[in-house]
Amino acid sequence: MPSRRFNSIAIVSNGTPEADEAAMRLRALHGDVPPETADVIVALGGDGLMLETLHKVMPRGIPVYGMNFGTIGFLMNAFDARDVVDKLEAARETMIFPLLMRVTDVAGKQVSAYAFNEVSLFRTTYQAAKVRVSVDGELRLSELICDGVLVATPAGSTAYNLSAHGPILPINSPLLVMTPISPFRPRRWRGAVLSNRARVIFTCLETRKRPVSAVADNIEYVDAQEVEIVEDRTRGVTLLFDPGHGLEERVLNEQFQF
Repeated sequence: MPSRRFNSIAIVSNGTPEADEAAMRLRALHGDVPPETADVIVALGGDGLMLETLHKVMPRGIPVYGMNFGTIGFLMNAFDARDVVDKLEAARETMIFPLLMRVTDVAGKQVSAYAFNEVSLFRTTYQAAKVRVSVDGELRLSELICDGVLVATPAGSTAYNLSAHGPILPINSPLLVMTPISPFRPRRWRGAVLSNRARVIFTCLETRKRPVSAVADNIEYVDAQEVEIVEDRTRGVTLLFDPGHGLEERVLNEQFQF
C-alpha cells in the first residue's frame, strides 16, 4: 500500500538475487508502479544503483529512498521489508546538486554529462597527464603533471575524493573540492577548496602524447581537450534517510573513522 506521504511507490533493484528477492517481498506488501509515474522510488542495491537512479529521476526531481544491498551503502538506509511505509513517512530529506561537465575533445566535438559525486580526468596511457587549471577565468596552475584530477561535490567528497586524500566537505556546505590524483608536479600541491559557484576549466596539454579521459560519475568521454565544470543548482535531487542516519551525520562520522 502507498504511504500517506506518497501516493505511489516504484521499487527498483540492482539485479542481485538478494535485492530481487527483497523487491518481490516489498511489491507484494506495498505495490509497485513504473518509475516514470511514481511519487517516490525505493532503490534496493548499493551506491552505484543510487547514482544511476538519481540520474534517471533528475528531470522529474522525485525523491529516492535507498536500502543497502551493496558493499558500502553510504547513500543507502538499512533494509527492513516490514515497515517501508512508516520509514517513508518518517524519512528526512537531503537535497544534493550535480556538477555539469562540458567536454570538448581533440576533434572539437562537444558533449556534456552530470555528476552527483565527482568529475574526474584520468590519463589513459603510461604517460602522465599534463593539465592546465583555471578557476573563474583565472589561471591557477599552468601545468599539473599527474595521473588525474577531480572536482567533487560535498556528497562525493567521501567517495573517490577521500581515497585520493582530498578533504571531506559538510553536506550542506556551498563548496566544491578539487583534488589531484597521484600528482608529480607541483610536488607539494594537494588540491583546493572552492566555492560551489566556481567555474573550473581543465585544459589538457600534449594530448597526442598524453591522452586524457573525462568521467562524470560513470559516464566517460575519451580524448578530452578541455573540460568545463560548474554546479547546476537547477537540477537538485532529493534523497530520503532514516532519522538520525542522514548524510549530514554520515559525513561527520567519516571524519572520525580510522
